[in-house]
Amino acid sequence: MRPPPRPNRPTRRPPPPAPVTAVPGSDTWRTPWAQMKYFSFNPAVYPNMITAVSPDAGPGSLVHVYDKEGQPFGTGFFNPNARVPLRVLDHHAENFDEASLDARLDAALDLRLNTLRLNEVSDAWRAVHSDGDGLSGLVVDRYADTLSIEVTNLGIWSRLRRWLPRLHEKLGTKQHVIQVDPEIGRIENIRRVDVPEANDPAPKSVRVREHGVRYAVNFEDGHKTGFFCDQRENRLRFAQMARGRRVLDLCTYTGGFALAAKVLGGCEDVTGVDLDEKAIAQAKKNADLNQTRLTWTHGDTFTWGRQMQQNGESWDAVVLDPPKLIFSREPEEGQLGRNKYYDMNVVALSLLKRGGLFVSCSCSGLLDVAEFEEIVMRAAHRSKRRLQILDRTGPGADHPVMSNCPDGRYLKVLWAMAL
Repeated sequence: MRPPPRPNRPTRRPPPPAPVTAVPGSDTWRTPWAQMKYFSFNPAVYPNMITAVSPDAGPGSLVHVYDKEGQPFGTGFFNPNARVPLRVLDHHAENFDEASLDARLDAALDLRLNTLRLNEVSDAWRAVHSDGDGLSGLVVDRYADTLSIEVTNLGIWSRLRRWLPRLHEKLGTKQHVIQVDPEIGRIENIRRVDVPEANDPAPKSVRVREHGVRYAVNFEDGHKTGFFCDQRENRLRFAQMARGRRVLDLCTYTGGFALAAKVLGGCEDVTGVDLDEKAIAQAKKNADLNQTRLTWTHGDTFTWGRQMQQNGESWDAVVLDPPKLIFSREPEEGQLGRNKYYDMNVVALSLLKRGGLFVSCSCSGLLDVAEFEEIVMRAAHRSKRRLQILDRTGPGADHPVMSNCPDGRYLKVLWAMAL
């Protein structure tokens, strides 16, 4: 579930739209404004989709958006220097202002606290899910008394100082860590001095509970916001279905599925494998938190898996949850990631007993559900196996997807018996 670090590459992108006022009808438009060339409900509006913007549309400002006919279309964040200069937050003609943004934040928190009632099962869950909550560029994960916040655009960053007290008050948290990817920060012109830093000293880790299982979230060495709460319900379900079986958790990261199988599923023989040495070290600490013992292996899935094949090892239940493998829409780069998914599923299936439980995951948003399933099925047939597909799931309801932004449906989980 966690993306490995990628080398920075120079990116060519169209120049930002130049401020223009000589647009028919612009004299009567509400300022600041931006006009779109093409009709699109997707929140991401790229430079070649913008006709013009008003001179007072500054970086990070909330702008009124008009369609190509000059009719009110919505409201969004504008930043001329960004790869995505316009992010449309609302698609109504009515006034959408700063108070509306505050109300949207409150609605996101109310969903988790009062509708989903997540505090009853865990103190680790996503409080704000970017476009899924209509707050493009803001991800907030709540871990016990700490907020882990990821920001990816200047519009959100400019309002974070106002929102931090609101978040802490409603969620009952006391401290926070804030993450901004350095490359995104450079492009968006996000300056760390513009918003309160993490608490001094910054929290390095925090302990959380999930369906009774204890985990430590490491903010220094962890990926993304520190812990993948999107698999919360899938971990519980896997533990229930794998009860009493011999379990293999490939790409275990900090031991999520493995620990759930051990603690909740009563599985005596559980093995977790990951290439990240720090992740395995954290998995061992998580096992200690739960006063239980598992077999942890620091190793590459392919090399270790082939060695296990030679040793004649097999498991009753295998879960494969690799990191993000597809980063680009470029056909050549995308195919490399697809090939890795295929190869990893072949290895995973080779270690599974016939009739065993197989759970395969992908968190690559650029790989759609149908293609992911086709890859897993091809891997099974290559291994002379058939899959009895039981279900298809994704993240928990705290990771909602907007109908106009299907790219937000990134996590795909296929459940099957391998015959």
